[in-house]
Amino acid sequence: MATAEKLPRTVGFWGTALFPVNGMIGSGIFAMPAILVAAVGNFAPWMMLLGALIILPLAWVFAALAMRFDGHGGPVLYANAAFGKFTGFQSGWMRYASAVVAVAANTHVAIAYLAVLFPVLEDPTLRSAATIAFIAFVTLVNLVGMRASVGALGFMTVIKLAPLVVLVVWGLATRDPAVGFSLPEFTAFESVVLLTFYAYMAFENANFPAGELQNPRRTIPLALMTTLVAVALFYMLVIWAYLAIAPDAGDGESALAAAAGEIAGQTGIIAISIAAAFSVAANTLNGGIVIPRMTYGMAEQGTLPAFFAHVSPRFRTPDVSILFYGGVAILFSLWGGFAALAVASTLSRLVTYFLSAMALPVLERRDRENAPWWHLPVAGLAITATLWVASHASMEAFQMLGIIFVVGTGLFFVAARQQNAAEA
Repeated sequence: MATAEKLPRTVGFWGTALFPVNGMIGSGIFAMPAILVAAVGNFAPWMMLLGALIILPLAWVFAALAMRFDGHGGPVLYANAAFGKFTGFQSGWMRYASAVVAVAANTHVAIAYLAVLFPVLEDPTLRSAATIAFIAFVTLVNLVGMRASVGALGFMTVIKLAPLVVLVVWGLATRDPAVGFSLPEFTAFESVVLLTFYAYMAFENANFPAGELQNPRRTIPLALMTTLVAVALFYMLVIWAYLAIAPDAGDGESALAAAAGEIAGQTGIIAISIAAAFSVAANTLNGGIVIPRMTYGMAEQGTLPAFFAHVSPRFRTPDVSILFYGGVAILFSLWGGFAALAVASTLSRLVTYFLSAMALPVLERRDRENAPWWHLPVAGLAITATLWVASHASMEAFQMLGIIFVVGTGLFFVAARQQNAAEA
């Protein structure tokens, strides 16, 4: 059966928009204001605007590619169509490695935020148990249906954004924000702009589950563009509120909570701590929804064993891909060495961005389409931005990326041999 018949298209525009929003807004929004203000002063909000402009060509590329495909896989599907199965597999494998590391790390961060409110979670055994329980809960929610997953994600999004919205409104209404346009030193400017770029990564999450979206060729581009603008504006407002309330509240992830404490006391600190925990948890749930749809798409394309494309007859979800992702995430959460892979997670995602930016002009030229004139320069800007960010990665990150590539290559050829044997 076709993908559309096996996995019903139940997600509309607002559900689709939740994927990029929760990809871009995780733990970073709680640490970013203090870090940026400490580095560049009152120019900090404008840094978030600059970061959005730098990643905008990539968003345009993904929007243009989304208009060509309506199946699962996103960048894996794009690289596969442009460069073949091996490249498509590597694109997906590296994104998968990045996501598994992220879910393990993010869950630990979410539990750490909750430990502020529930000190019993400081116990290492209870913290590990809570981490496993949350990943298992996310896996269960994803297993019972896309509607349930999107509904839970929407609820968690409201919980995490509401205190931040109150902080912005209350702060800007009662305090005088330190609005200015003082240009920072170039050295500080360059290092901080990388942070703002990282803040918008995972904007492409809406592309992975395209096979379950209503009218994805229209919905995904609209969701990508509107959410990027909305998230950039929201980041700027949060930083302006921080400047208005407590620009000297200190640095780190607790600075925004300290700012809330300035205007609402202990209640504000608790509200922001809860928002932070839900923000990271929603980011984790978001990955648990979209990444299994990528492995489902890879199995459809023949780059993973066919059982990854198995669909639950009861829930109409890719159950094997979901359970496998949850199981691997739990194993990584128990392994303290996953921090070594974390250094390569951003770089591996940049590989996915690079291949997608390369795929757009390749596909348009191969299909001899009369594409809009701006597609080629936008793809060029996206490639340039990706290479520039990658050039700042450490040697350790490149070494880990090489290991991930080698392991992925071995898995690809094992899967290919098994597929050939099955077809013989």
